[in-house]
Amino acid sequence: MRFDFLNRLQKELSITGTALHETILAVSERVNRKVQILRLHWQASSLLERIDEVSQEVGQQLVAQIGRRSSERPLADADLSEVDNAVNRATARIQALKHSLIEIDVQIRQLKMETIHEDLLRLQQDLSQRSAGIERIMIPRGSAAIGQRLSEVPRSSSIHVATVMRGPFLLAPAEDLTFRPDDIVVLMGAQTELDHLTVWFTRRRLAPPTATRSA
Repeated sequence: MRFDFLNRLQKELSITGTALHETILAVSERVNRKVQILRLHWQASSLLERIDEVSQEVGQQLVAQIGRRSSERPLADADLSEVDNAVNRATARIQALKHSLIEIDVQIRQLKMETIHEDLLRLQQDLSQRSAGIERIMIPRGSAAIGQRLSEVPRSSSIHVATVMRGPFLLAPAEDLTFRPDDIVVLMGAQTELDHLTVWFTRRRLAPPTATRSA
């Protein structure tokens, strides 16, 4: 009896230790990711400052050169060629800096997407443990929900409209908001009620009855 108890205790301690280890790893990865994002933002800021410096330098060179040449004698072809070379060199340097800036921006977006993905997974797990979820519904063309207001959506105490996305815009869930085709509605609440509400948004509009002629 005592041996079985010790085995169970050892197993529970092992599971707890594993969970604690995974939690520490997850936190450390999250902190490391934030540190990387801050470092990349600093690099991007430095590149932007360098682009401004190059632009100012070439501007000052051109003003000084053109001003000096104009006061002494008219600009010759050699002078214009020198000006063109200075502009071309500055343009090449700025293009290289912008290319590096684009690469850094891509890295920042990837790291932020990883962070958002983890947050969404954690939120989905929290909701699943409570028999709830998040539903993304696109209103199809021909749906009976088109033309209806948000206030007309069947409601319950557990269902909440998080937002409505229309094209590039994120719309606040106002009661007088009227649904349009291809609107994306984000709902949060109990999973069973979400399933019923999905039908309300996707059901097709009934065609009006056609009048028949009497013979």
